[in-house]
Amino acid sequence: MGRQEGLNDNLDNEQRKTLEQIVDHRSGANIEWRQVRALLEALGTVTEEHNGKVRVTVGGVSEVLQPPREKDVDDELLSALRRMLARQS
Repeated sequence: MGRQEGLNDNLDNEQRKTLEQIVDHRSGANIEWRQVRALLEALGTVTEEHNGKVRVTVGGVSEVLQPPREKDVDDELLSALRRMLARQS
């Protein structure tokens, strides 16, 4: 896990697993939005915007994300999550 250790300190087992899946995502591994959202809420603040997007603030970094229409997140959202989380380490 290495670079994400500081983020990992206050997470439960499911949130740690989700973080690991995001960082180490391989094609074919399904990561559900509900798991990602729970992780983001544990790490920072998640606010619903009027347009259906969510504003996520972790540390001093904010991102506006479009939740997926399906239950699983896609590669584009995973990339955005990785970039945001990498800025925290």
